[in-house]
Amino acid sequence: MTINSFSEADIKALEPTEKIGIIATVTPEGLPHISLLTSVMAATPRQLIVGEFCKGKSKEYMQRTRKIGFAVLTMDKKLRLGKALWTHLKKEGQEYEIYNKQPMFRYNTYFGINTVHYFDLIETSAGNSLPLLSIVKSALLTRLAKSSAAKGTPEQVLSHFGENIFNKFDSIKFLSYIDNDGFPAIIPVLQCQTAGSSRLAFNPGAFGTELKALKPGMTVAVFCMTMQMEDVLVRGKFSGYSHHRGINLGTLDIDWVYNSMPPDHGQIYPPVPLRRVINF
Repeated sequence: MTINSFSEADIKALEPTEKIGIIATVTPEGLPHISLLTSVMAATPRQLIVGEFCKGKSKEYMQRTRKIGFAVLTMDKKLRLGKALWTHLKKEGQEYEIYNKQPMFRYNTYFGINTVHYFDLIETSAGNSLPLLSIVKSALLTRLAKSSAAKGTPEQVLSHFGENIFNKFDSIKFLSYIDNDGFPAIIPVLQCQTAGSSRLAFNPGAFGTELKALKPGMTVAVFCMTMQMEDVLVRGKFSGYSHHRGINLGTLDIDWVYNSMPPDHGQIYPPVPLRRVINF
C-alpha cells in the first residue's frame, strides 16, 4: 500500500545516518541510475531531503530530470520505498545546519554536507519488515540454478571483484527501471547473483509481485553493496523469466558497469580509452 505523506514515525525512523539510503535517478538518455545516499531524510510529512557531500552523477541527474525513486532500509530491517520530485537546493538554512551537526559530518576531517537537495514527496510505503525467509529461499534457489543460465561469453564484463560482491549472501542489491509515469521504481533483489561475468540471475520468490512488472527488453539497473561499503552498479537488458533446472529465474544481460565508490567514480565497462594528460 502506498501513501502520499510521511508519518511522524517515518520521519523519526529516517533521521539516523546509520541506515541504507538508495536513490534512483533518470539519466538524460532516459536510463535508470542508482546511488547509495545515506543522507536521505524526511524533512516534513510531504518533503524529502538529501545532503550532498560528494559530487557524483546522481546529483547531476536529479537536477536535470527531477524524478527520483528512493529506498531506505533502517537498522531494524524496515524498508520504505517511494518516489519524489526534485524542486530546489540550498547551501544554508535549517536542514543544512541539522546535517552538519550530525556526528558523521560534524567530526569528519575531510568533508561535511555542502548542499541540501529538496524533493516533493509523490508516494511512499509504510515501513515493512524485510521478508527474510523468502529472500533466503530465493537466494538458495538462484544459487542452485544460475550456472545453467550463464551465457558463456568469453569477454570479462563484470570484474572478478564485482562478481564476488554480487555472490556474497550478505550483500544488498536493489534493482531499478523506469516506470510508466517516468519515475524510476526500485525493487530489492537481495537474492540476485551472477551467472557468469555478463549476466545476473534471480529467483522471483521474494518481492515477486513487484518483479512481475519487469518486461523482456526493458533496461534495468542493479546496484550491489556490501556492509564494508564496497559497491558496483550495472545496467543491461532484462531477458525475461525462464526455467533452469526446474527453477524460475529472471536474467539480466549486462552491457554497462560503473564504479560508484569514491574517490574516482566512473565507467568500467565498456572500457574507456586512456587519454593523455596535456594540462596539469
